[in-house]
Amino acid sequence: MDTRQFWKLIEDARAQVADPADGEAIAARAAALLSAFPREEIAAAQRVLDSLLAGSYRNSLWAAAFLINGGCGDDGFEYFRGWLIVQGREVFEQSVADPDSLAGLPVIGPPTLDRPWIECEETLYIAMRAYKAATGEELPADAFTIRYPELDAGRDFDFGDRTKMGRRLPRLAALCWPEV
Repeated sequence: MDTRQFWKLIEDARAQVADPADGEAIAARAAALLSAFPREEIAAAQRVLDSLLAGSYRNSLWAAAFLINGGCGDDGFEYFRGWLIVQGREVFEQSVADPDSLAGLPVIGPPTLDRPWIECEETLYIAMRAYKAATGEELPADAFTIRYPELDAGRDFDFGDRTKMGRRLPRLAALCWPEV
C-alpha cells in the first residue's frame, strides 16, 4: 500500500459511513476495509500512517490544534492529526500547508464545554485493528516506523500568547479567540 492507496481507503471509508463528520466511524470503517487486504499491505498502511503523522508534526499545526481545542498536549496533538487524516487528503494536505485554513471548516469554532474536541484517536489504530481482524495476530513491531522530526525551530512560539497567535494564525485566532 502506498500513500495514494491509503488516501483511497480513507475516501472509501468516508463514503460508506452515515455521518462523514464522525471520525471514529470513518476510522472503524477504514479498518474493516483494510482487513480485506493481504497482511503485507496492512503493515504497509501503518507505515503510510506513520509517515503522515511525522510529516504533520509541526509547530504551526500544533498551534492550530491548541486554538481549536482550547489547549493541546502531546497526545491531543496526535489525536488531532488523526482527525485530520480521516477528513481526507485534501483537508489534511491543505491544513499541513496552511493550518489557518482550518478556520474555513464548518466544524471549527470557539472551544466550548458542549462542543467535542476535534480529535480522533481511533485513526491511529486503523492498521492494528485491521491486522488483528485479518490474522488474529498483533501487527508486527517492524510495521511501526514513525520517527518524529525536530519541531520546526523557527516556528517555535508560545501558544498562549494571544498577540503572536493572532499574527501567525489570524483566521483561527479570530474564530477561536474572538477578542484577539
